Amino acid sequence: MNPTRTLALTALAPITWGTSYLVTTELLPADRPLLTATLRALPAGLILLAITRVLPRGAWWWKAAILGTLNIGAFFALMFVAAYRLPGGVAATLAAVHPLLVTMLASRTLGERVAPLARAAAGAGVVGVALLVLTPGARLDAWGVVAGLGSAAATAAGVLLTKRWGRPVPILAFTGWQLLAGGLVLLVPMLLIEGAPPHLTTANVLGYAWLAVPGTALAYLAWFSGVLRLPASRVSLLSFLTPLTAGALGWAVLGQSLAPLQLAGGALILVAVGAGAYAGRPAHRPPAPVPADTSARELVNA
Repeated sequence: MNPTRTLALTALAPITWGTSYLVTTELLPADRPLLTATLRALPAGLILLAITRVLPRGAWWWKAAILGTLNIGAFFALMFVAAYRLPGGVAATLAAVHPLLVTMLASRTLGERVAPLARAAAGAGVVGVALLVLTPGARLDAWGVVAGLGSAAATAAGVLLTKRWGRPVPILAFTGWQLLAGGLVLLVPMLLIEGAPPHLTTANVLGYAWLAVPGTALAYLAWFSGVLRLPASRVSLLSFLTPLTAGALGWAVLGQSLAPLQLAGGALILVAVGAGAYAGRPAHRPPAPVPADTSARELVNA
């Protein structure tokens, strides 16, 4: 597939993830973050496993468990801990450190050539997210900060390991393994901390269905496809689209106002994503010059 088309399809994943904030606040029961995380991952993994009927073999049992824990289980859990202990803007800004970590580590762990423009784009994206979502007087909680940085580190490590290990099976099965492993990692803490799920309304069921199928199963199919086909540093910059989408939906659907500084942050995010996409393009090599004494017959026979 054309790299530009692959990048565009991969971008659908963070854009879809950006809808989760609206769905969670408007359709889901309050104060059940681990339930939400579990119902996002576990049903999606079971659906993909039922479709593919392919189980891991050999070393891929523990590799799938590690990838599922990093990309799904630990990421979801730490993200929600940060969201509950910190203002939403602070938590989102800490999560946005993920592309910065990937661009810093991709050259060392994967041998990728990370262009200076991509590194600058990662830093600019973090600044853009901060401008978009941070509010004056936002308080800091030490454990919340640790959890926020931990969620960014988990997903960054997951991206790098996914890229390093590749996949031994089609993308449907590969994604299903990780979602199932991540959901199982979340299941026990959810039952111990939050207890059995409450009675679910029709709105709750619709919200969880959206998060599980388009928001997780389909989104992670697109995400892992992009991670495996494109440079890790290039793909990771797309994650800046998640807070941008959430902010745009808050304005369009919930009537939330956007100050000029927030608009500037959104514009900076778009610039960062665009710069990262440009930085990842293969260099264009002009055709080699033809020597002046080359005859027409030599050109035809070359």
